[in-house]
Amino acid sequence: MKSRIAAVALIASLAFSLAANAGEVRKRRENQQDRIAAGIANGQLTPRETANLERKEARLGNEVRDFREDNGGKLTPRQYVKVNRQLNGLSRNIYRDKHNH
Repeated sequence: MKSRIAAVALIASLAFSLAANAGEVRKRRENQQDRIAAGIANGQLTPRETANLERKEARLGNEVRDFREDNGGKLTPRQYVKVNRQLNGLSRNIYRDKHNH
């Protein structure tokens, strides 16, 4: 009986964590879009830099959409790690492009 309760608790916590991860990915993508928009508004990003960042963002968005389509609207833990790494890289690109003048 205790093992069954522990298994249910583990599954519930995993499901909650994956749902939280999906929200985190969405928030990070929105934040990065805001950072790009701010860079455009204050002249820190050139049109070429902006187009490059937007292309990378769109590619990542398509990948996340495909992952979710394959898994019933959720990211697997491995997919979340991959997307998180890509978000980290995009964040570094935004920073570098905004501060290279």
